[in-house]
Amino acid sequence: MEREPIIALDFATWEETDQFLALFPGESLFVKVGMELYLQNGPIIIEQLKKQNHRIFLDLKLHDIPHTVQKAMKGLASLGVDMINVHAAGGRRMMEAAREGLEQGTNGKRPILLAVTQLTSTSEEQMQNEQLIPVTLEESVLHYAQTAKQSGSDGVVCSVHEAGRIKEACGTDFLTVTPGIRLKDDAAHDQTRIADPKQARELGSSLIVVGRSITKSSQPLESYQHVKQLWGGTQNA
Repeated sequence: MEREPIIALDFATWEETDQFLALFPGESLFVKVGMELYLQNGPIIIEQLKKQNHRIFLDLKLHDIPHTVQKAMKGLASLGVDMINVHAAGGRRMMEAAREGLEQGTNGKRPILLAVTQLTSTSEEQMQNEQLIPVTLEESVLHYAQTAKQSGSDGVVCSVHEAGRIKEACGTDFLTVTPGIRLKDDAAHDQTRIADPKQARELGSSLIVVGRSITKSSQPLESYQHVKQLWGGTQNA
């Protein structure tokens, strides 16, 4: 199967999103809908994307008490998205409840459930000083990943740099979805743990999420094809 990147649709409106997607005629893409787009526009965004035959990662990072997350996931499952996530910091019972809600709300194949470990904008110093977690960043991410697997999640969102260790600890079938992907000449912006698509492939990412390197490019389609080639291993640089 051809490897393709997930494009982060970091737009505010459907109009902006539609204009961007029009640059990919005939392409069935894998796209990420985050808080900005979903919360300002609602479920119609998902409906429109499904009409265009795109696969959808709904990136809302739910984090609440188990009952609330279960009910929310039951409703979100009915939208027919392909992948969805919660924060692993919500704990084992919350992640179990998320899966239960997805199973209750799905008529057919349930969405893939991911747990967010540590955001790729989080540094080790920040984690230790602000979250008061007295271990290395890698240890924290690995612990969250193992807890997520025990809770029935299908994988985690992590940085490229932890993907290999997670595969070793949780198995090759456990998904490692990695944002913070940049092309070599791109700015890091607010990310601290970044990598290019080739590094992600080599270090054990299952799926990569790419935003501004494509969406802010002067030639988005060409940038997408370049990322896709690097990710698929058909181009070296």
